[in-house]
Amino acid sequence: MTRRHFLALTPAAIALAQSSAPRPLRATVIGHTGRGDYGHGLEKIFVGRSGIEVVALADGDETGRRKTAAALGLTKTYADYREMLSQEKPDLVSVGMRHADQHREVIVTALAAGAHVYSEKPLCRTPAEADAILAAAEKAGRKVAVAHTMRQAKHIRRLRDAILTDGLIGEVMELRAYGKQDQRAGGEDLMVLGSHLMDLMRMFTASDPLSCSARILTGGRDITKADARLVKDNVGLVAGDEVFAHYAFPRGINATFTSTARLREANGHWGIEIHGSKGSARINCDLAPNAFVRETTGWRGTGRTDEWVPFDPATVLVPEAHNLDPVSDWLESIAKDREPACSLRNAAWAVEMVCAAYTSALSGKRAPFPLPERAHPLEN
Repeated sequence: MTRRHFLALTPAAIALAQSSAPRPLRATVIGHTGRGDYGHGLEKIFVGRSGIEVVALADGDETGRRKTAAALGLTKTYADYREMLSQEKPDLVSVGMRHADQHREVIVTALAAGAHVYSEKPLCRTPAEADAILAAAEKAGRKVAVAHTMRQAKHIRRLRDAILTDGLIGEVMELRAYGKQDQRAGGEDLMVLGSHLMDLMRMFTASDPLSCSARILTGGRDITKADARLVKDNVGLVAGDEVFAHYAFPRGINATFTSTARLREANGHWGIEIHGSKGSARINCDLAPNAFVRETTGWRGTGRTDEWVPFDPATVLVPEAHNLDPVSDWLESIAKDREPACSLRNAAWAVEMVCAAYTSALSGKRAPFPLPERAHPLEN
């Protein structure tokens, strides 16, 4: 080929290459700042990611909509997320509102519009709502990830492998989870922060629970349905100021969740302990969780000197960015057509485990999984 022919063909070759190049994925953000914020930065999860173009924002609150759009550099905004989904036809949607009472409708609508969804937690309010979202995702063939971000922290994944594969603490025998136990102690703590801990229970047992036995108190007495209430961030009905829940797992593993303000000082940081036959591990949960291990010396006449030491000292000093790995994993799951680590199924299990505590507490009986009744146990 002569130089003249090469130069003549180059524009056509470039045009062909451009026409065959994949277009950027269209992303949108849905929130409602009139009822809260965008979770832990869920309006920003697409910022700086190659191959993704954030095209619009929907927010029912005009002031919040303008402020968030300005921060993201967006010119197209909508008061109604349904109109945005219809007009913009996004590939990706971030559902950022903290109020779980809106999640089922928003997520199902986004899935029906053909979008993959990343959602704030908790996923929804009831097992019935989780069932509806699971069915919608299956029908649409789309990936849903939920911001139970603890399981995707790099050192938490390394701790899981060290425990389940390498036998770091011997055979896993028991898990003890403690809520934040602040002004939300009890039922609100159970759903808002407990859902993270339920997710970690399943992660570190590599199994699903068999049953739940629980006692939930308010003012020192057992709750009734009449004690049901709603809280500021509407995560569904809650009740009680003290929760004591036991979950039976396969292989004889037992797990507990406790939330009572009276134990806050003694328990310290909210999180979960994993106790094995040769030692223990603890995860102190926060936006950037830290992990610790303890090798037991056994009791002596002089007492015990067991000490918690960092599982990875570097992560204590340099915590990783919140929501970075879970979103990256979700995007990779879409490209590779696999289930995301922070999956819809995992999030649905967390909701069911929370509702099981109420089912058991109200009935005074053990609640088996799956729960036969899919509505909220506190509903009349």
